Amino acid sequence: MIRLAEAADAEFIGELWAEMVAYHAELDAQTFRPAEIGAELYASGILSRLSDADARVLVVEINGEVVGFVNGVIANITTEMFMPLRCGLLSDIYLKEGYRRQGLGRQLVERLTWWFRSQGVRTFEWHVSARNHEALAFWNSIGGETTMMRMRAAIPEED
Repeated sequence: MIRLAEAADAEFIGELWAEMVAYHAELDAQTFRPAEIGAELYASGILSRLSDADARVLVVEINGEVVGFVNGVIANITTEMFMPLRCGLLSDIYLKEGYRRQGLGRQLVERLTWWFRSQGVRTFEWHVSARNHEALAFWNSIGGETTMMRMRAAIPEED
């Protein structure tokens, strides 16, 4: 069952966030280095989003256990030098390993986009690791397209 997150879910969502970060750290240990209390900070952020009219947190609950979540917000994604662009941002989505490839991720995205649409938002964006081939395939399957690329290069040591 997909439902709105509640305050009692925040700690579980924080734990799922930590699992998600651990997975991503295997792909890119330089970018994904959680703070020691990262999961607790994330859970606290979830609590504040529950009362934010421009945010939506949904969970997947199966047999009384929260096994996945999606975290979204509506924001102006441009700086003051550009015309405002009100957009949905899907900040995080995660499902426990045994619950993937069952359509639950797609359902979470659909529910979040329905909410974005109900708020007058017509596009949404997200970040995805270029090394996460499974996620890239998922996002491409729902019509995602690359609009920007974040790149990195090592700074050479001095001679």
